Amino acid sequence: MSQPLDVLGGITAEQFLSEYWQKKPLLVRNAIPEIIDLLVPADVMELALDENTTARLIKQKDKDPNQWTVKNAPLIKGDFQKLPKLWTLLVQAVDHYSFDLAELWGKFPFIPQWRRDDIMVSYAPNGGSVGKHFDFYDVFLVQGHGHRRWQLGQMCDEDSEIIAGQPLKILSEIDVNFDEVLAPGDLLYVPPGLAHYGVAEDDCLTYSFGFRMPNVPDMMDRVCDKFSENQTLKNPLVDIIRDQVSRAGEVTENELAYLKAEIMTQLQNSIVLDDAIMSLMSESKYPENIPEAEEMGTGDLEEVLDQGYHIQLEPASRLLYSDQDEQILFWANGEGICISEAFTPFLKQIADGQTVELNLDLADEEILEDLVMLLNESILMLVPTEE
Repeated sequence: MSQPLDVLGGITAEQFLSEYWQKKPLLVRNAIPEIIDLLVPADVMELALDENTTARLIKQKDKDPNQWTVKNAPLIKGDFQKLPKLWTLLVQAVDHYSFDLAELWGKFPFIPQWRRDDIMVSYAPNGGSVGKHFDFYDVFLVQGHGHRRWQLGQMCDEDSEIIAGQPLKILSEIDVNFDEVLAPGDLLYVPPGLAHYGVAEDDCLTYSFGFRMPNVPDMMDRVCDKFSENQTLKNPLVDIIRDQVSRAGEVTENELAYLKAEIMTQLQNSIVLDDAIMSLMSESKYPENIPEAEEMGTGDLEEVLDQGYHIQLEPASRLLYSDQDEQILFWANGEGICISEAFTPFLKQIADGQTVELNLDLADEEILEDLVMLLNESILMLVPTEE
């Protein structure tokens, strides 16, 4: 049994996963004090104007707050002039721009990295909101600046009634059974499908740590992509043994069974399935945020082995591994990667969210070659060690 966690209000990860995860909400006061004023509203406004940022400006009409408009990025300074009284700015993947914020993923070590979506920040003045809604993913709402009132209601699904003709999926009603104001540092876990409604009490920033599951069509698409790369599979199948004449317009039960069996045979190929699923799970959601690395060679690394650097995952990249037949295999940013056995335990630590010191323990030639490859592809990054 693990230790009680402050981020979960003093309960263990096991208790949270068994009693709350995807089941019911959890409110924890002062759960992440480190997030307080990590960013201020001016930072978010500036970030929203970056041409590479994914952002949305949501406005409610003054005369009819049930009428909404949404402006998607790219946003310009003019978009923030003559705003109505009620508006909200949403900026996605702020963890790709703030190392301090990205480190806060480490507050949730009990949820695997492949489930992470991104950290979104919501900035709104007094009264601002995105309406009564629900999501299909798990989210930890953490207050970073100011105050926001949260109301929680009923469990919803794709058949829940929403207001027609709006650019957002706004629920027509919410059966309120939770009503609390979050202060800086407070956390509220909201499971998938639970109706929630947040309204700013003042100038406030709320961070959404989102955890999303893949859907079956996306996984099937990736499996099909992997099969389409196999030139042998593109050859026509051998025909079924024909021992009787069939009607011209009929596909017989035996023929259907044969064709389905051929498909199922390929789907039993665990190597292809593993690669398809792992490549999908390791894709960066915002690849445009991955910086272009400055090319280096092994000699460059050897020169700085003792100069106080550590290695960590580039925030916009994804790095996952799977233990298959007692062999650790890695995928990064949608591709399988080949790593030496010597570097495997170090890269596994980095994938698990740890940092690794760049020192003489990594002076092995194979390790240096692996490091150079991963640094040049911006999967990993070097960061000076603080004195």
